[in-house]
Amino acid sequence: LGLFLLVALIMVYFEGDLLHPDLASEKRKHKLKRLVQSPNSFFMDVKCPGCFAITTVFSNAQTVVFCGSCSTVLSQPTGGKCRLTEGCSFRKK
Repeated sequence: LGLFLLVALIMVYFEGDLLHPDLASEKRKHKLKRLVQSPNSFFMDVKCPGCFAITTVFSNAQTVVFCGSCSTVLSQPTGGKCRLTEGCSFRKK
């Protein structure tokens, strides 16, 4: 009974299971402090709204990305993640 109370107090103190954290708390953590380290950046396929050609773009691109077919602007760089042009659709790779 005493060991059970100690375990219950520890669980209340930590406010959760350390081996099985919920997904929302893992996403909030820094990329190196997660249970399994994973980057925040990703590659994505961006579809041009004009010609419907698909271009692969890095999520944290630091340069302006143009469509290869019709040379319209697909994304603008910001301080972190790039901002897609209005009308562009994307999917993570």
